[in-house]
Amino acid sequence: MVIRARALAPSPSRPSRPSRPRSRALRLAAALAAAGTATLGLSAPAQASGGDPLDYVALGDSFSAGSGVLPLDPTAPLLCARSTANYPHVVAQRTGARLTDVTCGGAQTKDFAGSQYPGVAPQLDAVKADTDVVTLTIGGNDNNTFISAILACGSAGVLSGGKGSPCKDANGDKFTKAIDASTYPALKTALRAVKAKAPDARVGVLGYPWIVPAKADPGCFAKMPIASGDVPYLRDLQAHLNKAVQRAAAETGATFVDMAAASEGHDACKPLGTRWIEPVLFGTNFVPVHPNALGEKGMADQAIGVLKLG
Repeated sequence: MVIRARALAPSPSRPSRPSRPRSRALRLAAALAAAGTATLGLSAPAQASGGDPLDYVALGDSFSAGSGVLPLDPTAPLLCARSTANYPHVVAQRTGARLTDVTCGGAQTKDFAGSQYPGVAPQLDAVKADTDVVTLTIGGNDNNTFISAILACGSAGVLSGGKGSPCKDANGDKFTKAIDASTYPALKTALRAVKAKAPDARVGVLGYPWIVPAKADPGCFAKMPIASGDVPYLRDLQAHLNKAVQRAAAETGATFVDMAAASEGHDACKPLGTRWIEPVLFGTNFVPVHPNALGEKGMADQAIGVLKLG
């Protein structure tokens, strides 16, 4: 609605005032109104081409589900340990997207096409032809890559008193070979299935944020009992997995959301308030070695920026 100013004749009992102050006031009001409109435009919800909110489906494992972060999502199966503070919820809240969240702790690539738990539908069932955006983290549970490596390196670290590289010495390239032989092709199969169901969707595949620093932190052994020589070993293993995810995304038309630079300096050895990943011991999550709420927010920030959802 446009309000038009009507000129008023001056009252005979009161002399007319100069028009310049009124003119300046009107110009100021118009400028403030324009500034307010611009500000509102910056925070407008992400929209599909028709002007409706984006239809957003979140898939993936515990790093997507925010497993270990409270509060739990009351609509999710209890075994999934899905949080309402996970990065898909943060993305949806910040962009106004219409979220369907089927993330589930412990998910593997096979759980996209099959039921992970009795009564839990395959995750791909949530993806429709008109889905606008899909995000996921997946691959870390295939071959038990993270679980096996962390358990093996943690046990070896305790037995060695934190010295040497007992985990690397015992396992060598076993974990990276499993990623290349099994996880990588499984990732491509899963991503092709997502694209087949929603060919026009923006599909964002997030890498895993750093769990350990690039080199051993002498003060971290009490929280992350990994031998000093095995810290770079685990770091290289995670980098190898992320590279496999990146390659699979590039070869299937998906977008890789790289978390390496963003999560640098936020690993499990850092203090509370800085770290994005909770350590094995003395952490705040009920699921250790997983992102905390700050980490989930960091993942959301990266996804919004790379996928241009903001």
